[in-house]
Amino acid sequence: MRIPPFSTHRHARVAGMLMVCSFLAPPCAAWADDDPESLDIMERQMEHLQQQQMALQNDLMAMRQQIARHRAQTGGNAAVAHSLQVTGSGGHVRGGWVPTEGHTATAHMAAGTEMETHGRTPHIGGTAASPFEPADTPTLESVVAHREEDLISHMANNNVGPHNRETVGAQSAGALGNKVFHLGPVSIILGGFFDAAALVENRQVSSGIFNYWNAIPFRDSSNFHTTNFNGDARYSRFSLMARGQLNPHLTVAGFVETDFGASAETTNPYESNSYVPRLRQAYLTLDDSRANTHFLIGQAWTMLTPDRVGIVPRQESLPETIESSILAGQTWSRQWQVRVVKDFLQHRLWTGLSIENPATIYDTTGFGTAGDNGEYALPNGGYAKIGSNGVGLSSATTNYSNEIAPDVIGKLAWDPHWGHYEVEGVVHFPHDRSVINGVGQNHTAVAWGAGGSMILPVIPHRLEVRLAGLAGRGIGRYGSVLLPDATLRANGAPALLSSAQTTAGVIAHPNKVLDVYGYFGMQRSGRSSFDADGQAYGYGNPLADNTGCMTEGSNLNSAALGGCTANIRSVEEFTIGAWYRFIHGQYGTVQAGTQLAYSRVHTWGGMGGAPTTSLSEIFFDFRYLPFQ
Repeated sequence: MRIPPFSTHRHARVAGMLMVCSFLAPPCAAWADDDPESLDIMERQMEHLQQQQMALQNDLMAMRQQIARHRAQTGGNAAVAHSLQVTGSGGHVRGGWVPTEGHTATAHMAAGTEMETHGRTPHIGGTAASPFEPADTPTLESVVAHREEDLISHMANNNVGPHNRETVGAQSAGALGNKVFHLGPVSIILGGFFDAAALVENRQVSSGIFNYWNAIPFRDSSNFHTTNFNGDARYSRFSLMARGQLNPHLTVAGFVETDFGASAETTNPYESNSYVPRLRQAYLTLDDSRANTHFLIGQAWTMLTPDRVGIVPRQESLPETIESSILAGQTWSRQWQVRVVKDFLQHRLWTGLSIENPATIYDTTGFGTAGDNGEYALPNGGYAKIGSNGVGLSSATTNYSNEIAPDVIGKLAWDPHWGHYEVEGVVHFPHDRSVINGVGQNHTAVAWGAGGSMILPVIPHRLEVRLAGLAGRGIGRYGSVLLPDATLRANGAPALLSSAQTTAGVIAHPNKVLDVYGYFGMQRSGRSSFDADGQAYGYGNPLADNTGCMTEGSNLNSAALGGCTANIRSVEEFTIGAWYRFIHGQYGTVQAGTQLAYSRVHTWGGMGGAPTTSLSEIFFDFRYLPFQ
């Protein structure tokens, strides 16, 4: 039986595709392996080549099917039935032909999948191509995996920074490695690092590598006069993303990130240093490249966090600092949210709306406790209920604030060819309840904030300036210092405190292995107070007792030496540092860093003045990133 020949046009098409794919595959695959978080141009090229790949594979399947049927009818010459292997940067798919004598035809696909055949005849459309082929063998169309190498499908080049995995700021944001593994149609990308950090500080602040500026001691405490050394590996981190392509335009992904930054009651700093794992991020994303919409639900960096490009998770603009509290004045939190983002103008204009988990930090200076469960005494004999201690799987030693509605956050970002610019706003609803003379009443305030940020690539990919700020009322918890959002009024209602925070930084990348940075950050709070029955209530009250803040031991004997209320007015931090990546290869990256930081605390004036205090620190860090 004579096999009907293919038309000249079809032969030319198959041959042309083989030549184009063979020519394009090596550079495309190399690009993909080197830069999995690539730009949008790569996605379009890969989608086009995937379509070519499928057409080519169908043609080759049809040819093999004709040959197999002919051999089955004529008794066949097994030597002619070659095995086929299609290789590329994608997943692995295996089908089969009739037995061969080892001849192999190979076609390289730039963005496709890898298909190896071992000893069986293929079939198409659910019909076996040979009487010896099992009827339930998967078809090519049912098993070929379409995989895009880019983890961030749509970004515009704005000349900001080096590659987004390389800097420590990107690592803090959750950047993934460049090694991709496959479980069928699902891509698995790993990230994280082994971290060993240490610091020397001129005050005793028992917060480790995490700065807690509220605890910087004044002269009344012996901790002010004591230096401290601390080493820590608890911020070693592991992250994982599972990513699948639902269709050429729709991508679903799940991301989780954890470290050992949490402390249980059984933590023993004298022997085992057994810190417990904590959840940093855990969210699902759904990206539609046709509609240019992006959906996120789960725990992630708040959308108020400045970004370096677009409004994209794991692209937050975080300082390169070693301290895990980041930087005084930095706007951030990690919390549950539902986020919808849309981009326009070829991914240069971005709009986002996010509904996020609320929380309110209250200052209760002067208000005595009326119970042990978030209840504080009011001057009129009643009490205010601002929260409840955790029960069940929540922390029993943490008071969770009463909240009536989620925070609402909006953001607008612009990525021209030079720099990144954004503005954002937030609305928050502090809520509590008071009980006076047996009559209860709920109170709700409306807090708000507005701000923005920009990154200026003064020398693209070499030197950049970052500026960011946020100001408003009742939003102190969105700053690293964690200054209060509100205090209480005489009737127990929330009294919102004004708030402002800002950061400015200069980051240099002299070469591929060295990053140098310098930052200034500041966060400040307003005040709200009243007096009743000769007693001072509220935050920053001018009648607060600060007379003992400069005398060591007064914190233990305030009756004789005076007290030290000292509500914080502002915290400033100056810091410089550098990171050096001295090993980089197929087994990952090893880097070391050092940082010098100076923080100064200013307080609201009271009786005895407005005392200040300071903290100087030297950080060291050694970090191994096996996946980068």
